[in-house]
Amino acid sequence: MKELPVREQIRLQDYNYSSAGYYFITICVKDRHELLGKVVGDAHLGVPLLELTEIGEEVKRYVDNISSTYNNVKIDKYTIMPNHIHLIVIIKDGTPRCASPTKSVLAKVINAFKSLTSRKFGESMWQRSYHDHIIRNEAEYQRIWQYIDENPMNWQEDCYFVKD
Repeated sequence: MKELPVREQIRLQDYNYSSAGYYFITICVKDRHELLGKVVGDAHLGVPLLELTEIGEEVKRYVDNISSTYNNVKIDKYTIMPNHIHLIVIIKDGTPRCASPTKSVLAKVINAFKSLTSRKFGESMWQRSYHDHIIRNEAEYQRIWQYIDENPMNWQEDCYFVKD
């Protein structure tokens, strides 16, 4: 499957990131260090397994708690990779436009997640900011869902893969 484009993205200035909708989020570990786990098994045979580190297990616990912490936010799908995570975040009930994209519901959820996980390990472990993509239709949603599912199988071709 073709790799989704990756770039540092500035939030869309005219978009309300507190509005109800589906968002594809990628959060990277600082300097792409493989702190979260490693892919083991044979990816070419379609049987890769992501073996999470202790940090990866804690990150998983925090991701799993997002939906129960925020009434109007649901994590619909995610995968934890060795040095990044992908999430489909659903904001169920929109709120009025906020002063800036960095004060939106989405930004607050992601920033709280990054802060809490970093605090747990005593240092900032995430790159500044995150990549977001507003999912606009069912076809995009299905393509992103499949991308998240297949990401471990394509790890060595992933744009975040760092060769030793």
